[in-house]
Parts: sequence; structure tokens; C-alpha cells
Amino acid sequence: MAGARTMKDYETPHAPTWCPGCGNISIWIAMRTAFTNLGIDPDEAVVTYGVGCSSNENNFVKTYAFHGLHGRPLPLGIGARLANHKLPVIVVGGDGDGYGEGTNHFIHGPRGNVNVTYLVHDNQIYGLTTGQNSPTTEKGQKSKTNPNGVLEEPLKPLVLSIHNGATYVARGFAGDAKQLASIIEGAITHEGFAHVDVLQPCVTFNKLNTFSYFQQRVYDLDEEKGYDKTDRAQALAKAEEWGDKIPTGVLYQVQKPTLESQIHALREKPLVEHDLTNIDISESLEELT
Repeated sequence: MAGARTMKDYETPHAPTWCPGCGNISIWIAMRTAFTNLGIDPDEAVVTYGVGCSSNENNFVKTYAFHGLHGRPLPLGIGARLANHKLPVIVVGGDGDGYGEGTNHFIHGPRGNVNVTYLVHDNQIYGLTTGQNSPTTEKGQKSKTNPNGVLEEPLKPLVLSIHNGATYVARGFAGDAKQLASIIEGAITHEGFAHVDVLQPCVTFNKLNTFSYFQQRVYDLDEEKGYDKTDRAQALAKAEEWGDKIPTGVLYQVQKPTLESQIHALREKPLVEHDLTNIDISESLEELT
């Protein structure tokens, strides 16, 4: 962290290429706002990206950034964090990328409570490939791959992340960039695995889950009296809630030891700062040859 920053510190020579009105634009603004408020140095942050419209953000935010294979940004981010746990690590993907192609990593990623922030742009459709149904597409919704309507129940990602060990679980809405920026700030500063699912309307291919659709349904959990975000049972009930009312904000947050804090080799200093010059691996190599 290097102190005072402005949004311009995270600008690149490239303007966003998303469709006009795309929810990704609000997420892009919210993420840079969070970075600015936290004073994150662009040279001291790592963002890993998957494949999809969301991950085109790789070109529009000035940080160290890596494109992974489709569905693979989480192992990249976890690897970066374990190599140098001084760095804030943000993982960016979409619902198709993270909840479809990368479901295995999404299930196992939170288990160790590695200190990364997983930011998922959830537009409930495969946008980059022009409108196929994704794991979070509403049941009955028609798409190119399901012209008669989706038959399966939609995946409930927040339920999965709570069950599998995430210690900060939140939902944001691209139509409320101010709240979303605050959620992302909380995720980055949280010590542990943070999962932020963002309702991100795809204005081109998803004509059901529009900005208007969500504006009529979302409500802020911070305004609900008596809600305890440390209560796992309450959090799971809110993660299941979907329909006429959709909760946003931090659903669940608890403190548990991170994976990094439990690895002896990382307690003194980051892995990248260890001196490897006097390490002899010849005995191990002999076993393998």
C-alpha cells in the first residue's frame, strides 16, 4: 500500500470494449474505486482473469495481471498469493467461467481459506459466446442452447461458497456501484477467502435479468434489523433467498486462520524472498530417476 491514489493511477491506454450499458462497466468503476480508497499501488497488486466478457477487464485496469485458461483464474490467484502473500490478490471471472468451466476450483478454492478476493461478474448467461445458458440462468429461460427453456435449477453460488469454507461471502449489484465498491473494499481487507458475486446485467443477450428486474428486487442487508452476518444458518438462508426479494451486501463474515498463516515456510517471510541457493535437491532427483 502506497498511500493516496486517484482513479487515474489505474488507467491504461485502452478504453473498455463492452457493449454500451453493460453491467461490467459499473464493476470496473467499483473495483478501481475500491483500489483508490485503499491506496493500493498498481505495482503491488495482482489480478488474475479467466476467459469471458468479465476478463476483458484485464486490458482496462493497470495492475499486474494474468489471463488464465477458461475457468482457471482461481488456481492462478491462489498460486500468486502463496508465492508472495504480501500482495493483495484479486481473482476476476464470470458465472460461466467460474461456476461452469471452473466449478472444481470454485468448490475447492475456499476450503483452505487462502487470502484472495474472488470477484464474479454474474450475468446469468454466456455473453462472450453470444448468449448460451450458464449455470446461473433462470429455470425456464430460453437461450441459444435451450430454445425451449432451461430445465435445470440454477446454481446457488453463495450457498456453495459458505458451505465450502469461504469466510467473506457477499453479493453486489452493478446498478449500485457505491455499495459494490464498499463490498469489494471489505473483501480485499478481509483476512481469508472472500467471494463476491455481482449481479451484472447483460444488456445484449439476457433480456430477463435486466437492471430494472434487479432494481425492483434487491435490498441491502445492512438495513435489515437483527441480521447477524457471523451466523452461518442465517447466512445460508439469505443465500437461498431468490425471487421477489434478493439480498445484497455481506451475507457472511467470520475470522479463521488463513492457509498462509498455517504454512511454516511462509511465517517468517514470503516464499519469493527465501534464499534457495544452498538447497540441495539431488537426493530427491535420484529417487525420481
